[in-house]
Amino acid sequence: MIHTYKESISGAFFGLTSDYIHDVAYFKQYSGLINIHWNRCVHSIWFRLDGALMELKPGQMTTTTYLNRMEFESDSSMLTTFSFNREFYCIIDHDHEVSCNGILFFGNNTPPVISLDEREQVRFDLEFGMFEEEYKTRDRVQGEMLRTLLKRLIIRATRLAKVQLWPEGIPDDQTDLIRKYNVLVDTHYRDKHLVADYADLLFKSPKTLTNMFKKYDQPSPLQIIQNRIVLEAKRLLMYTDKTAKEIALELGFTDAGTFHRSFKKVTNATPQEFKKSFELEKV
Repeated sequence: MIHTYKESISGAFFGLTSDYIHDVAYFKQYSGLINIHWNRCVHSIWFRLDGALMELKPGQMTTTTYLNRMEFESDSSMLTTFSFNREFYCIIDHDHEVSCNGILFFGNNTPPVISLDEREQVRFDLEFGMFEEEYKTRDRVQGEMLRTLLKRLIIRATRLAKVQLWPEGIPDDQTDLIRKYNVLVDTHYRDKHLVADYADLLFKSPKTLTNMFKKYDQPSPLQIIQNRIVLEAKRLLMYTDKTAKEIALELGFTDAGTFHRSFKKVTNATPQEFKKSFELEKV
């Protein structure tokens, strides 16, 4: 069953379903959606995210945004999804409240996968019940109540992601700097290809960023830029008819040769080889 909340004036939308795989067509009519997916099945759910095959095990959560393309390999029910747009809750404007950017959403070349133990599953089941109950209440403060519940959900998921996916003992200020860098790359990768460009935006030196990322066993700042560019190139190769030259220009390269070398350095394949292998895989 789909539960929805809409605001006609602002265009805000917040939807909740316990069967996203079969309800996905409904959600596709809304643009700019950010999603939290939760596998409440007793078996794994398989899907492709931007062409890469992924497994979401029972009790695991992951996230997607409007930048991703999600295609399901298994016809499973009980994929619970919370879906909202910027007009309902802007995670960028409210980052000081939830600190989720660069951890749950955006700034990730691979989506975060969070595992819920029995205790956490009970907590999230209770949260889910509160959402369902609130959807039954139609009054002028319903939207604010749903936003409050969504914020709680995001904070819980972010805390788990920090514990499970981030280095132990990393100070909050260093976490914030790393995630801000990731989000900046996600925003400017088309026109900023140098670490120095992002160092300037963060008022740091490139060396300071490189040393800090190395200290906490993160991909280097340059690798993050290159991986993000290649991720977008893959999406364009898989889901559009654009040529490698057109993609190179779209991604800010002045010549196709530089783009080819950068792509092959990350993938060990040329853009043409990658596209051909993807097409053969679909047959």
